[in-house]
Amino acid sequence: MKDNPSPSTGNPLTYREAGVDLEAKAQAFQRIKGLVQSTYSPEVLSELGTFGGLFALQGFREPVLVSSVDSVGTKLKIAFALDRHDTVGYDIVAHCANDILVQGARPLFFLDYIGIGRLRPEVVEAILRGLVRGCQEVGCALIGGETAELPDLYAPGEYDLVGTIVGAVERERLITGAQIRPGDVLVGLPSVGLHTNGYTLARKILFERVGLSVRDEIPGLGISVGEELLKPHRSYVAPCLELMETVPVRGMAHITGGGLPENLARILPEGCRAVVDRSTWTPPPIFGYLQRAGEVPESEMFRVFNMGIGMVIVLARSDLEAAVALLHERGEAPILIGEVVSGPRAVEIRSSKGEDRNQWGKYNER
Repeated sequence: MKDNPSPSTGNPLTYREAGVDLEAKAQAFQRIKGLVQSTYSPEVLSELGTFGGLFALQGFREPVLVSSVDSVGTKLKIAFALDRHDTVGYDIVAHCANDILVQGARPLFFLDYIGIGRLRPEVVEAILRGLVRGCQEVGCALIGGETAELPDLYAPGEYDLVGTIVGAVERERLITGAQIRPGDVLVGLPSVGLHTNGYTLARKILFERVGLSVRDEIPGLGISVGEELLKPHRSYVAPCLELMETVPVRGMAHITGGGLPENLARILPEGCRAVVDRSTWTPPPIFGYLQRAGEVPESEMFRVFNMGIGMVIVLARSDLEAAVALLHERGEAPILIGEVVSGPRAVEIRSSKGEDRNQWGKYNER
């Protein structure tokens, strides 16, 4: 190890020359300050830029805090390719909010992390616009976050986006799945596409197997690859919170990575088997195209993708009529996709035919 530094070159190094632009970060902060503050509620006690966000929890007698953290995943690759960044922020808020919703929680506040190769203020602003739109829709405050310029970790034009959400529910109103019983019914709420899961497989099929580019039209679907894959991850918060005020919800499952088999199994108590009738709904066309083009087994499709069902609600059969009516009034298209039967704790996906399908007809033919 040398005792003395190298001789002076006459060109002093700065942080910017090393790859981190503090001025760009300050510019980005000014662009987003008003956006972020538009999500604040009276419970937010801190200003943007403080070391920690302050939130005064109100309106609960015996609150249980419910939290979740997740990332957008490789859906970001589509945003990079199109240089479009105003949707992925919404995706991560909706994803996280749905995750805590299934336990009965109302979202309170959200925090984001953006790790980026080179900080472009307009890109950060676009991401934040999506985050703000998501927070406004689910009713939570974007209380804080971090944007880190990390040129040695991320390639130029790329970034990672991670979100953390905190919500609350009265202890007596927690939804755990423990009340699920044989005879209960499974109500599915539709997705609009892939949401934020299965993108590594989808990209391999579309870009490598088929040879499409992000701007090419998907054969037979009438939509470009980019438009299809950037469709938003739906939020189910508003209709489901209202549903919980109307009927006893026994369980809920957000259908993300792992699909229906893994996510629905997470909420089942011992002795309960969920039987999902695959013939009760038609998945959006993208799923059929991916299956055909990739020669993907149907079992793998259901394990990787949501297959057109983004949320499953478990109800007593006696509450089904009221629940379906409310969801229709709120603009949802609920589908009775199956039932809970006695048996080993598992999820069975099958397709009924003929007379077996009649039991679902009065609810699904609207």
